[in-house]
Amino acid sequence: METKELKELTKAEEQVMQAVWKVDKGFANEIVSAVEGAASYNTVLSVVRILEQKGYVSHVAFNRNNQYYPLVSREEYMQQQLKGFAKRYFGSSARALVSFLVDKNEVSLEDLEAIGKEIES
Repeated sequence: METKELKELTKAEEQVMQAVWKVDKGFANEIVSAVEGAASYNTVLSVVRILEQKGYVSHVAFNRNNQYYPLVSREEYMQQQLKGFAKRYFGSSARALVSFLVDKNEVSLEDLEAIGKEIES
């Protein structure tokens, strides 16, 4: 399955997108409530509109209220972000990335063994 190329998100856009994923389908006030930290209603709604323009979010109109929902899954976004990170910093090598994490004690050998067992099964 070919993944579509997603436009880069700013930190604010990613923060609001996290709230959209959390709510799944919701009106603006629900998304504002789900945003981590203090964010104004107008700011969040402006960011949601940008996310719509970038193809991450869409909406269904109910009278004067819009119900927003994600067009891009959290997993799809994470996959592209990790792939881009690995490409930029590790020459697209998963092995180099994992080796770096092990060297920096971010992943233990026990974790790697457990992952290996999951892959084998």
